[in-house]
Amino acid sequence: MALSPITHPLLERAGVRHGFFTRRGGVSGGIYDSLNTGLGSTDDPAAVAENRRRVAAHMGGTPDDIAACYQIHSAICRVADAGWKGERPEGDAVATAAPGVICGVLTADCAPVLLADPEAGIVGAAHAGWKGALGGVIHSTVASMQALGAEPSRIVAVVGPCIAQASYEVGADFEDRFTHHDPGSERYFVPGSAPDKRLFDLPAFVLWRLEQAGVGEAAWTGHDTRADEVQFFSNRRAYLNGEPDFGRLMSAISLG
Repeated sequence: MALSPITHPLLERAGVRHGFFTRRGGVSGGIYDSLNTGLGSTDDPAAVAENRRRVAAHMGGTPDDIAACYQIHSAICRVADAGWKGERPEGDAVATAAPGVICGVLTADCAPVLLADPEAGIVGAAHAGWKGALGGVIHSTVASMQALGAEPSRIVAVVGPCIAQASYEVGADFEDRFTHHDPGSERYFVPGSAPDKRLFDLPAFVLWRLEQAGVGEAAWTGHDTRADEVQFFSNRRAYLNGEPDFGRLMSAISLG
C-alpha cells in the first residue's frame, strides 16, 4: 500500500512540501502495522529505518535530510541548517530556512503542527502535546522562525491529526492546572463521564496558542487519532487496549 499523507490547502497554497503521514504504506507488522517511524519504539529497527526512508523519499529527500528532535515534551525549538545525521538534539520543534531540510515531528495523539512563511522561505514543525502546548512550544517555534526572518502575520499553520475532545478525558485537576496558568483556557474543557472528569479540546487549545503567537492563519485537519484505528497510531487507544507499545506517526514539512 502506498503512503497516503494528509495535506492541507493552507500549506498547499504556500507551495511547501508537507504531509501528515498516516500508519499506511510501511513495512512494520503487529501493533506497529505499518508505517511506524518511531526510533524510540520497540519495533524492529530495520523496519523503522525503512519506514523513515519511505517518508523522506516521499518528501523528495533521504533520511539524512530529516531534522526531527529527540522529543521531551518541552518548549524547545531547534534551528536546522541541514538534516541531523547523527545524534538527535533534545527538543520538540524545528525550524529551517534551508531548502531540502525535512522538518519532522513524531506523534501518537499529541498535536503535530506544520508552519510556513512562504514569502520568507521559512518552515517549521512542532510537537504539541498538552504539556508542550501549555509550556510554550508554539511561541518558541514562531519566535525561532521570526529570528530567521519570518513575519508571524504571514505564517500559515496547520494542526494535524491528534486526539480530539470526545476522546480525551482527563481529571478535573488537569483543568485547574490550565486555568491557573492561562486564564481563559477553561473554554477548552467540558464535563466528562463523572463529576471529577473533563474532556479536553487539545486541537482548539493549540489553535488558540497559534493565535496568541500572532500566526496569520491556522486550521486543524479534523482527524481524531484515537477514534480512527485504520489511519492512525494512538497512545491512549493502545493503553486502553492493554497493548505494550504503540507506533509513531511522522508529520513533515520542507522547502521546495
